[in-house]
Amino acid sequence: MKSLNQNVKNLNGFINRFNAGGIKNRIAGKDLGGSGGVFTTLSPVDKSKICDVALSTAVDIDKAANAAHAAFEGWRDLKATERRKLMIRIAEAIEDRAEEIALCECWDTGQAYKFMSKAALRGAENFRYFAEQVIQARDGKHLKSPTLMNITSRVPIGPVGVITPWNTPFMLSTWKIAPALAAGCTVVHKPAELSPVTARLLVEIAEDSGLPPGVLNSVNGFGEEAGKALCEHPKIKAIAFVGESRTGSLIVKQGADTLKRNHLELGGKNPVIVFEDADLERALDAVIFMIYSINGERCTSSSRLLVQNSIKDEFEARLIERVRSIRVGHPLDPTSEVGPLISEDHLRKVTGYFDIAQSEGATISAGGATLGDEGYFVQPTLFTDANNRMRIAQEEIFGPVLTSIPFDTEEEALQFANNTDYGLTGYLWTSDLTRALRFTDRLEAGMIWVNSENIRHLPTPFGGVKASGIGRDGGDWSFEFYMEQKHVGFATGRHKITKLGSM
Repeated sequence: MKSLNQNVKNLNGFINRFNAGGIKNRIAGKDLGGSGGVFTTLSPVDKSKICDVALSTAVDIDKAANAAHAAFEGWRDLKATERRKLMIRIAEAIEDRAEEIALCECWDTGQAYKFMSKAALRGAENFRYFAEQVIQARDGKHLKSPTLMNITSRVPIGPVGVITPWNTPFMLSTWKIAPALAAGCTVVHKPAELSPVTARLLVEIAEDSGLPPGVLNSVNGFGEEAGKALCEHPKIKAIAFVGESRTGSLIVKQGADTLKRNHLELGGKNPVIVFEDADLERALDAVIFMIYSINGERCTSSSRLLVQNSIKDEFEARLIERVRSIRVGHPLDPTSEVGPLISEDHLRKVTGYFDIAQSEGATISAGGATLGDEGYFVQPTLFTDANNRMRIAQEEIFGPVLTSIPFDTEEEALQFANNTDYGLTGYLWTSDLTRALRFTDRLEAGMIWVNSENIRHLPTPFGGVKASGIGRDGGDWSFEFYMEQKHVGFATGRHKITKLGSM
């Protein structure tokens, strides 16, 4: 196993070029500065400066949108087999630079190496999977009618905007960009301003692998200006966004005048429901993993534990012991399980819920404090003695914070689970199959796992309901978003055509 010192040494070899030269926009295969100057990105580990980053305005977005528009026809018309080969080369190049991507991601986001060491490989998997779907992406159906042979097909929608978040930026960028490229779309990518480093690595890798200039463009900046300009640009036909529900609402409004198609993967306040007949050891492992891994900074985290009253005391006692034992530390230390939160503002938001919990009458049974003053570290935290009406049970905290809520009956558990504005995921632990069938049928969530943590299978649909989003990723659902359906009807004979205006 690599040591902390080894990882720091390797990181310095990778990150020094950003320290010196900063991060430029990449538009039509060229490095360009931002028309707004630069902004500075900091590491959440120790608040040190990583580098200056191009600060983009609507002027830069316009350049990138025009570049994507100019490159679209050639990319759209490239043979599917050639596009497949190119995407596989990108996947292979990602694998070759997996260590660089992982270490830069840890330093840029604060995510633990334990999890980010696999992030690049998941990104490569996204490119490989959608590369294998390229050839059949445009396939349609033959729908015969009495007078016509009806053929459907799909064509790429055009240049698209991809706006990605800061929590696991490389993996989530590939999750959106790979299917867009496979469909034949060109892309303008605006990464989150808090984690821009690996987006730069991705566009480099893609172009070094042979992706033509302008097919993937990376433009840095803030949502208020660069993001807004991307959503409003008339040459951008669709926006794929991952982030807060409030921002998703703004994106819909900003794209309304150009009738922009939107795919929005938004927030969650996801329940994990543990019944008394569950395998409690496995349920405990899954509950802890799904809220405290990735620093709790993920939309699919199970941030509400609904636990049956008959097992509540035992389950919470074991939970408290485990949460207090979670290893918080330097993200490049392979033994660390939780690293620092992304920024000072986010740390302030997360820790603000400690006071809210106590004011509402909940108990902080584990954690509830920051750690050190060098970076944005916080203790993994557990709230008990809570009810589903409290803010800590209704609002997305997006940190390593779990709220435990007891229930008595199946109907009460379902009521609690559904009583939220969100509906992204749900997790159910029970050995009763008929209960699982009943419960999942009525649970308001786009994705549900029974007796399992979140295990992503790329052919399956990923997305939520209610305030958790619009649309689905994964498998053919991704192509439904990035492509337009086309119908052509061929007459199979000389059917009667109604005549008008004849004598």
